[in-house]
Amino acid sequence: MCTAAIIARFQTPYLHAGHCQLLDEVRTHHHKVVVVLGVSPVTGARRNPYDFATRERMIKSAFPEVVVLPLSDHPSDEVWSAQIDQLLSLTFPADRFLLYGGRDSFIPYYSGRLATQELPEYTPDSATEIREQFQDLVLDSKEFRAGILYGLHNQYAKVYPTVDVAVFRHERSQLLLGQKPGEQAWRLVGGFADPKDASFEAAAMRELHEEAGPLEVSPMHYECSFQVDDWRYRQETDKIITNLYSCDLIFGTPVAGDDLATLQWFTWEEIDALLAKNQVAHGHVPLMAFLKDAYACVTKF
Repeated sequence: MCTAAIIARFQTPYLHAGHCQLLDEVRTHHHKVVVVLGVSPVTGARRNPYDFATRERMIKSAFPEVVVLPLSDHPSDEVWSAQIDQLLSLTFPADRFLLYGGRDSFIPYYSGRLATQELPEYTPDSATEIREQFQDLVLDSKEFRAGILYGLHNQYAKVYPTVDVAVFRHERSQLLLGQKPGEQAWRLVGGFADPKDASFEAAAMRELHEEAGPLEVSPMHYECSFQVDDWRYRQETDKIITNLYSCDLIFGTPVAGDDLATLQWFTWEEIDALLAKNQVAHGHVPLMAFLKDAYACVTKF
């Protein structure tokens, strides 16, 4: 009798009825059952929130006799298929295998040498819908709070990308700065890049239009990048890195919007005065210093 190998992800907080029926059905036809779990290279992702160790323990708590193996995702279906064959043959060199898949399974993408069989849909359970049911559920238990720590500490440290925009006019002799509501410090236009942005240049243009209105400006010019000393992340492992862009005003009048209450044009002499009085937002001081070195002296000639 050949060995069954179920190729799946099981990205749910529990084994739903469809999972259990699938495993039970396969176990009735095979003495040995292996589950090969796909492992995403992206940690802490919404589509793949559970790591291998968590899913392995979940499966073996209900089906302790099942062997669970990890298999990393790969951009090439051909390479990934060969890795399945190699993983199984190296782990069980004397066995023959039949690969099983369920709804939306791996089978259309598999090009290896092992036989495959698609299993029927036993229940309408959806892993995506189950994850959505649990995504904002808070439980009052030690295990739940420990799970939060596990999830946060078992992922890569993050960099949050932002964009800042130096908008100039009058041959770069004046710079546009804004103030947030209730704050006295001045800052450049800008904000966090969005996953929907096609590029950092696109993010810079979006932020400019959101915070200063539909201005017509020259194409965004990349200036530099800095790690931002943001007070919110000062004690955190994760950090903000901003990308500084510049552009020239062609047409339009800035109108404060989004999270800015005020916009104003400043000469370099006025910016010097702001810096001397600590009236520039702390995280923007290095950006101002860079822009001064690059443009303040040039505009005097």
